[in-house]
Amino acid sequence: MTVGDLPLRLAVIGDELVAGVGDPKGLGWVGRVAARTHAPTPVTVLTLAVPGETSTALGARWEDELDRRLSTEADNRLVVALGRADVDAGLSLARSRLNLANVLDIAEQRRISTFVVGPPPGRAGDGDKIADLSGAYGDVATRRRVPYVDTYTPLASHEQWLGDLAAGDGVLPGQAGYGLMAWLVLHTGWNGWLGLPDDAA
Repeated sequence: MTVGDLPLRLAVIGDELVAGVGDPKGLGWVGRVAARTHAPTPVTVLTLAVPGETSTALGARWEDELDRRLSTEADNRLVVALGRADVDAGLSLARSRLNLANVLDIAEQRRISTFVVGPPPGRAGDGDKIADLSGAYGDVATRRRVPYVDTYTPLASHEQWLGDLAAGDGVLPGQAGYGLMAWLVLHTGWNGWLGLPDDAA
């Protein structure tokens, strides 16, 4: 049995955005992406969410969480979905960069294929800080040739995204916002990363 014949097992680690908090349909972007991922073998998506988690906390738990869910009979992959908590916690960009770099370097050493999704816009007052954080994460991933989805730049002035935030608590997206995040993931290298044709989504 070759790798291409193995079922896909995707572990998605991140904060409340991974869990789809605020989505009345309960799907979030992860559920929407999973529904649009059409692979020739079974796909299992496991969400490992901790609300309000910084990249430091994520870095401390991801490997243990992943190890519990690996299968020798699956093509195991890791999606690192980075939130905006580093901004709230006052972490330096250097620390945030190092935290992600450590995760990606260990995953590479273990030959675990990784995909990174960056933080989307949140409170208007945090805009510049989230933009800088997203840019820093993107640089770390790009240097390691790991796919990176910049959700900040295309959504920062997107009327539907901003309207969705305003209709809620101003921080969490709703149905429309999660749909936009899913679209960005699906159209920023997702199928290529999984070895699927571009029209598979």
